[in-house]
Amino acid sequence: MCINSADLIPSSTLNSAFRHMRPSKRHNLRISRLNRRRPRSTKNAKRKEKASLKGKLELKNLKLYRENQSMMQENEKLRKKVLLLHQENQALISQLQKKSQLQPLI
Repeated sequence: MCINSADLIPSSTLNSAFRHMRPSKRHNLRISRLNRRRPRSTKNAKRKEKASLKGKLELKNLKLYRENQSMMQENEKLRKKVLLLHQENQALISQLQKKSQLQPLI
């Protein structure tokens, strides 16, 4: 017959030893904020930062808009100058052609 270690140790001792080894059904470990919500102060700071960034972007957008308007006005002025120079050039070419037609070829 085989003798195993359980036969040598009284059953009351075995039960008490295993009872201490079993994991308890209650856990004493408490994990707070398991959902990892941020504190309100962080949310408010984020909100303020977002509002500040929005204000900065709006200001930059306004500056770019004004710069764009200025460029468009300058572009329009240059177009008018180009048109006048083109008309002047056409007039000068016309005068040159008239003079060349009046002079006899040598």
